[in-house]
Amino acid sequence: MTNTADLPAGAATAPDADGGLEAALDRYRVELTGYCYRMLGSSFDAEDAVQDTYVRAWRSFEKFEGRSSLRSWLYRIATNVCLDLLSAGNKRARPMDLTAPQHQATAVLSERPEVTWLEPVPDGRVLPQTADPAEMALAKESVRLAFVAALQHLPPKQRAVLILREVLAWKADEVAVLLETTTASVNSALQRARATLSAHPLRESESADPLDAEQVALLEQYLSAFEAYDISRLTTLLHEDAVLSMPPFDLWLQGPADIAAWHLNQGIGCKGSRLVPTTANGLPAFGQYRPREDGRPGHVPWALQVLEVSAGRIVGLNAFLDTARWFPLFGLPEQLDQAHQAEQGPQLGPCSGHREAAAPAAGGQP
Repeated sequence: MTNTADLPAGAATAPDADGGLEAALDRYRVELTGYCYRMLGSSFDAEDAVQDTYVRAWRSFEKFEGRSSLRSWLYRIATNVCLDLLSAGNKRARPMDLTAPQHQATAVLSERPEVTWLEPVPDGRVLPQTADPAEMALAKESVRLAFVAALQHLPPKQRAVLILREVLAWKADEVAVLLETTTASVNSALQRARATLSAHPLRESESADPLDAEQVALLEQYLSAFEAYDISRLTTLLHEDAVLSMPPFDLWLQGPADIAAWHLNQGIGCKGSRLVPTTANGLPAFGQYRPREDGRPGHVPWALQVLEVSAGRIVGLNAFLDTARWFPLFGLPEQLDQAHQAEQGPQLGPCSGHREAAAPAAGGQP
């Protein structure tokens, strides 16, 4: 990804009543959030890191002498913020990084703390708009769950080097200035980072926007099969090595047989669910709503499903269960009633890959 929309050295102006600096800073909010998300693996930590970056920028702007661009200066601050947050050694993971797969018949649900998990993120929070299809494709690849999880295996500074060099296309000498080190050190760190990532090969998955005809057909079949709770039909859509995970539980299952058995046994409460399509991490996703347990009409949030798709099959079903966090973040409604379900309709758009969810109703989080 090229360094577009940059300001030349010396172009920044001091804060003024017209909000000149605030407007300049806001130009970089989405790309900085994407950078911090790749560094931290948490959508909420990334938002906090960018906010901290802007606070530090405001406080130290009088010391900014314009020897670098405003964009480069902000990335230096954001990198330091992320490195500070990572100094405790915390790193985000997926269930597949922590345990071996279980079998449905003996599966045990073991919950781990929130800070354990790699988090999903809405595309609009981390993917700057661009008219270049190749640039957008690269941006989406770089926020995929599998790629961000792989980044977590790198030491923090190697992580920063790899993101800056290979995702954001910074030159080695530019990264050296940002990290206050040498170009040789940057090149060495990049080589070590590449070697580490090569030991954790990524399962391929395809981006969600725009969808091609095959992807649209697959997702419409998935939506139809899941809402009908036709598990036999659903499993025909799965790759033979497909994985189901459910953070905050460290349980994960592999293969259509165990995934089907889970849905028909421990997961039977999902029968009668409704799905609202969206996107996350450049991937197709659904807000899942289960029927109310009290028997009243309507459906309530249950999980944010993020699907990994490759070669016409689903290779990953990631069900993030903390709906109090994810549904507001993704702008998904607090509940579905019959009128809302009729309004949503059953189809996925062939271009956008999702249909817009209605604004959440008043009354707080579910």
